[in-house]
Amino acid sequence: MTGEKPATTRAVALEWGVRLLYLQGVGLSALTAYLIVLDLTRDEIVIAVAASLTVMAALAAASVFLIARALGRRAVRARGPAVVVQLFLLATGGFLVQYGTTWAGVALLVLATVTAGLILVPPSSRALGVD
Repeated sequence: MTGEKPATTRAVALEWGVRLLYLQGVGLSALTAYLIVLDLTRDEIVIAVAASLTVMAALAAASVFLIARALGRRAVRARGPAVVVQLFLLATGGFLVQYGTTWAGVALLVLATVTAGLILVPPSSRALGVD
């Protein structure tokens, strides 16, 4: 049995980090759908502002999905952008805690912290080959 390949190790932390990234992408997709509904049902609308906000939300959702997919395929270059997405979520969560809905801000802060932690822990680093 000399031609046998060694068993590949599962990176559970990385897998959960990728799942949480996909969850964030779903959340951004729901936000995009909500913005489209608002754009279509609003009486007075500024087209430029509404369209740019909706397009930015759609681009963010697509970007997060692409980052999650690349990280799920263990592309080491997706790790940095995934962490940057979490930093944006931390900033948004902090803003919501200060000026908006506190429960949503706390939820975003926890989600971003857990996701970044799962992506950056040593088992995930080993799975990505960043040792």
